[in-house]
This record gives sequence, structure tokens and C-alpha cells, in this order.
Amino acid sequence: MIDKPQPGKGGEARPLKVRLKKARSLSSSSQKWLQRQLNDPYVARAKREGWRSRAAFKLIEIDEKVKILKPGLRVVDLGAAPGGWSQVAAKRIKLEEGRGRIVAIDLLEIDPIAGVDFAQMDFLKDDAPDRLKEMLGGDADLVMSDMAANTTGHRATDHLRIVGLVELAIDFARQVLAPGGAFVAKVFQGGTENSLLAELKRDFIAVRHVKPQASRADSAELYVVATGFRGRPARAE
Repeated sequence: MIDKPQPGKGGEARPLKVRLKKARSLSSSSQKWLQRQLNDPYVARAKREGWRSRAAFKLIEIDEKVKILKPGLRVVDLGAAPGGWSQVAAKRIKLEEGRGRIVAIDLLEIDPIAGVDFAQMDFLKDDAPDRLKEMLGGDADLVMSDMAANTTGHRATDHLRIVGLVELAIDFARQVLAPGGAFVAKVFQGGTENSLLAELKRDFIAVRHVKPQASRADSAELYVVATGFRGRPARAE
């Protein structure tokens, strides 16, 4: 059901708040998630502005703080569905003007985004780095990931799964980034963030955490941003 506007001071109507009637077909957690979505201002704003997900605002905030998206970059978007991050990147690297390249990777299909190349594939496959660099026309300047592992409901287990996924993304970035490149990925607070930072500092000049305002207040998610990739070690002849 939808609450009727209630008069505030001066007779002004307060914003509507959507309340769901209990549905037997939905679990309690599903009902809470759906109600939160319906009342989330970022969800409403994303619809108004044409973004595919509220996550677009997270990347916008990250870029405004760290300036990782520049015209002409070659970008990899890991776990790209439904495409919100690729949309933001496309605008900021000026893809519509013929500058830069974006390859979006996901196991799921994604509706086309103008100028963005999509690969429905597993980035963990052995041939993934070479295939991706072929699509990009060279090494990447930025690897970004808003991926999150499937959760079990057990906090410690879920955290380890998330960290493991980020570590795999880091390893992929090492294989495809050009010297000076950048990496941004979702992580969660849980006691292992410092170990991830230490790992990244071996390969990047600067590493920091960013907590966008678009991240929900009750969420433990953070984003790690690493810039200035030192390059891959030279192979022994």
C-alpha cells in the first residue's frame, strides 16, 4: 500500500513512503529488500536519469574523488550486468565521440550500450586476458569491478567469499593492465581490508578506500581504488 501525503508545517505535503502489504509468496528478507528498493531515493533517481542501476552513482562519486575516468581510456568492466558502471564510464571517457574503448564482461547477458563491447564469458578462463586485450586493442588503462559473491547469510563465510572474488579480480587486473593503470573494486569491512591493501601496494603506487554516499548506510561495503600500476614483471628469456 502507499501512504497518503501527510501535511507538514505550513500545510506542505511530506514525501510519500511506499509500504508493502505482506505477501505470503515472499520471504521476510525479500519483502524487506523490496520495500527498501521502493523507498530508495537513488533507485528513483537512477530511473529518472536513465541509469540502469543505483550503483551508477557509486562510480560517479568514486570518480569525483579519485579521478580515475578520463577521456580516451581503455576500460574493463568485470561483472558488468546490468550495465550501470559501463554507462558512467562511457560518458566520462567520451566513448560517443569515438574516444577510448570499453569491454564489459559478465556471465549474464546485458542489453546493448552504445559503443560498449560486451563479452559473455567467465573472466577466470585461461584465455580471458588475451581475448580481452584483443577486444580492447591493447592493455587496459582501468579495470573496475562491482562484483559481489553470492551470500550464504553467514557473515564470516560471506566475507571470505567476497575477499576471494576481489583477489581473483586483482590477479586478472595484473594480467591486463598497462603500466600506470588503475583498479577499483567493491570490498566489505570485515577485518581483511588491510591485507588487501598491502597486496595492492606491491603492485600500485597509491591505494585507498572510498565509501560513496550512495552506498546504503547499513551496508559494510567499501571500494578499494588502486592507481599507478607498476607493471608486470619482465619474463625471463
